This record gives sequence, structure tokens and C-alpha cells, in this order.
Amino acid sequence: MSAKFEVVKGFYAATQTGDGPAILALLHPEFEARTAPGMPCGAGGAFHGPIAAMTGIWGPVARDFDTAPYDETWQETTDGTVVVTGHYRGAARATGREYEAEFVHLWQVDDDGRITRLHQYTDTARWYAALDA
Repeated sequence: MSAKFEVVKGFYAATQTGDGPAILALLHPEFEARTAPGMPCGAGGAFHGPIAAMTGIWGPVARDFDTAPYDETWQETTDGTVVVTGHYRGAARATGREYEAEFVHLWQVDDDGRITRLHQYTDTARWYAALDA
């Protein structure tokens, strides 16, 4: 398994246990995140920097959902992008409705083992269905 895979696996482990400090430790200071437009909680769009990602993506999602991403397949492209597919699994806190939504994550990891970029694709309709009372 490549060193880049190990770094990204650390991210999934940290999100599955809700370890915010571990997530921040993995992110490069110039981290860029692009999440699926239309994500609930205002979590869709472009975010620059680890704190912006925590306060704009993962914080709001954790507030409204008890959820985590579960990785399933791994590939590395010729340009070094780590491509991970899997499923988000969890439930909306307000409704208790469970959901499962597929994802594709495209990761960039620098030579120092810090994550510099995440591009996320997911089925946002599944997220919204869980919020629908």
C-alpha cells in the first residue's frame, strides 16, 4: 500500500471516530476542498484551508448527521491522485432516518504526507431524504 493511501486511510479513521484534531493534523495549511454542490447544511462548494473545511463541511454535517464515510475501493492515477469509492452511512439527527449514499473522493497528498486537496462527489438526494420528516 502506498504512503499516500496510508495518509488518506488516516483521514477515514479519524472521521469514523469523530477525531477533529487528527483530521486537522492530516491537512496541509493550504488544503482545498470541493464538495458536491447541493450538499445539505451548506456543506457544498469550495473551501480553502483546514479551518474553513472543518467549519464549513465537517462541523455542519456532524451537527445534522451521525455519519461517516466508509471506503471500499482504492486506485492511484498516474498523476498521483488517490481515488476512493465508498458509501456514507448514518442517520439524520433531527429525524433519526438512516441513509446510505455513494461517494467518490479524489485526494492529493504532498510529499510530506499532508492532504492538499479533496474533491468529493456524492448522491445528495440520499442525504436530503434522511432529513425529510
